[in-house]
Amino acid sequence: MKPSRSFLLLGLLLLIGAVGCTTSANAEAPYVDFNNIDPTIMERPIEEEEPLRVAVAAVISPEGTAESYRQLLAYLEEQLNRPVELVQRRTYREINELIERDQVDVAFVCTSAYVEGHDTFGMRLLVAPEVNHQTVYRSLLIVNAESDIQTIDDLAGATFAFTDPISTTGRAYPTALVRQMGYEPETFFGRTFFTYSHDDAIRAVASGVADAAGVDSLVYEFAVQREPELAEQVRIIHESPPFGIPPVVVGPHISANWLTTLRDLFLRMDQDPAGQEALQAIGVDRFVLIEDSVYDSVREIQSNAR
Repeated sequence: MKPSRSFLLLGLLLLIGAVGCTTSANAEAPYVDFNNIDPTIMERPIEEEEPLRVAVAAVISPEGTAESYRQLLAYLEEQLNRPVELVQRRTYREINELIERDQVDVAFVCTSAYVEGHDTFGMRLLVAPEVNHQTVYRSLLIVNAESDIQTIDDLAGATFAFTDPISTTGRAYPTALVRQMGYEPETFFGRTFFTYSHDDAIRAVASGVADAAGVDSLVYEFAVQREPELAEQVRIIHESPPFGIPPVVVGPHISANWLTTLRDLFLRMDQDPAGQEALQAIGVDRFVLIEDSVYDSVREIQSNAR
């Protein structure tokens, strides 16, 4: 049976960090202080012999992300006529550091990671994925199916699983909800911990390790389709308003010509049969342009979650 789009959306949200897949991905490049660089070379073109370094903040396992993005990376490699390296890290903030230090060229990040990177060091939007004709996703609060918990109020004293410290759906939104009720997570919940993965947060609730968690709606859809039994083990008690979908970004030091080349390549993928196959492999209709203002609601959530 052909997998659904939600099932195929393994790695789009950019969403939770993981270890690198290869030795080259794990290698630490020397730190560069951009404040002490000649401004005439601040915009760095990518030399032809250099690989294109693509970072992905994995929302599930590193292996799943690597498999899901294999066809997309191969397509980029063929179109650009240069090698492409996949880079993964455990947390969103580690991916942001790679972007800031110019150690990766393109990155799939989460919404909060983009907002933080844009507002602190000038991370730039490249494109955004469109899925099922939409460029949004949501935070879902889930509990164990056998739990008596019915509302957010019932979570008082519960064990809550956060995903990443700067995740919109996995930490910022649940934290903002608790603060709107007049509490702090540390005092409202009985215990909290980080899973650094949305699928691990779902599993924690399903197995009873956590009473509840906040998870990415698209990852949840993928997880329950991959493992239908999860739909019987967890239950949704709350759904957030829509947020702008996790984007594809570049660092502040990329040259204007190279940015245009990459953007044009992503935007025309859906017009090429090989590109369509690569998009299908990650559950994306196409890549589109997106405005920074789309993420203002995430900024508001972040301000309420700090």
